[in-house]
Amino acid sequence: MHRDVDSCYKAVQGRDKRFDGHFVTAVRTTGIYCRPSCPAQTPKRENVTFFPHAAAAAAAGYRACKRCRPDAAPGSKDWDVRADLAARALRGIESGIVDEEGVPGLARRLAVSERHLHRILVAEIGVGPLALARTRRAQTARMLIEHTELSLSTIAFSAGFASIRQFNDVMRAEFGCPPGELRRAPVARGESVGALTLRLQHRSPYAAEPLLQWLAARAITGIEEVEPGVYRRVIGTGVVELRPVPEAGHVLARLDVDDVSNVAGLVARCRRLFDLDADPVAVDEILGADPLLAAAVQRTPGIRVPGAVDGFELAVRAVLGQQVSIRAARTFGARLVERCGKPVDAARGTLTHAFPTADAVAGVDLGGLGLTTARTDTLRALATDVAAGRLTLDAFADRAETRARLAAIPGIGPWTVEYVAMRALGDPDAFPATDLVLRRLVREPATEAWRPWRAYAAMHLWTSTTEETP
Repeated sequence: MHRDVDSCYKAVQGRDKRFDGHFVTAVRTTGIYCRPSCPAQTPKRENVTFFPHAAAAAAAGYRACKRCRPDAAPGSKDWDVRADLAARALRGIESGIVDEEGVPGLARRLAVSERHLHRILVAEIGVGPLALARTRRAQTARMLIEHTELSLSTIAFSAGFASIRQFNDVMRAEFGCPPGELRRAPVARGESVGALTLRLQHRSPYAAEPLLQWLAARAITGIEEVEPGVYRRVIGTGVVELRPVPEAGHVLARLDVDDVSNVAGLVARCRRLFDLDADPVAVDEILGADPLLAAAVQRTPGIRVPGAVDGFELAVRAVLGQQVSIRAARTFGARLVERCGKPVDAARGTLTHAFPTADAVAGVDLGGLGLTTARTDTLRALATDVAAGRLTLDAFADRAETRARLAAIPGIGPWTVEYVAMRALGDPDAFPATDLVLRRLVREPATEAWRPWRAYAAMHLWTSTTEETP
């Protein structure tokens, strides 16, 4: 998108919010970069440069605009449409791999050399993985500065900085001022240690109610619960509460955690679960042009595809849901959680356990859960492959390879493969064509016109029918 200068400049002239997150506009005369929708005076065309990512603008010496806050804009779904190395690397960086394992760890997970990874990212985005990770840390730090009472030193290390000096230098470079100047107003008590309340931005429209209904129907006792307008679940050792506020363009995320060192990772997982980087206008434009989907799109604009906070968990739930009712799948899931899920230190209402890890499922006796022998064997094979590292179910995984490895597990068929690709891998074009409801409603050749948003088409079809869906 950023290479199409004419289209980018038209978006800036029209202050078009649809393009926020797809590129940033750097203005040479001011030294700042903005969202396309920035309300400031439109710069002259000869004074602007368009970058595909905030990190590229920062590396070129520009600082983030204090008025339009490009650092808080939703991400671009364009990278989720793509399955190439650059897109996978970006998803890995957003997941926090560089913070946890460094660039060598990211390169190893992507099965490429560090040099090749750097070369690909520079060619596609203009900067390498370190610069991208640095901008991510800065954005996380600013979010914590503005929304919590945490000390600046705590924020520095929570965001992934190695030292206070590095923290100060990067924040000055990214935002043009020292960190302390970003804390404009005091934060309400109770929103610091233990309970962080953040605003996660999204594009409008946002169909929150269908998403919450979907999650409520499949909520597993012990790890998640849904009340009117709010979703809660255990992630790791903490609890997250997500409350959509569509009219304000954000989801309120309350993170009840004892350790704030992985806030950025938690936020990334919440964003994927609630599909907050989706481009609803682009999706609705394509799907709404199809006679089969037009009424559904008009009735529910901005529908989202529920993601997953953990790929292994989603795959297990998909296997448990094969050829049984949603209620039965929930029952099996609750039994599995009780059998080998890790209890939280202090139960919070009905939230008592974390979903079991692959190691736990692979090493426990799965008898007595009510599953068939074949289903038990499938679960054990799935868990064993994930625990051994032979199967990766994260958003940055190679989608083609993951599909093939899933399909090779006895008991996992095309429906499960596409369902996992749709929700765990975040492939917006995944389509479970063998699903009984979808087969009744549409013939597969018709779905070609829905690319690359077939996952959203499936959600429209599932939510518009009274039949039980997966």
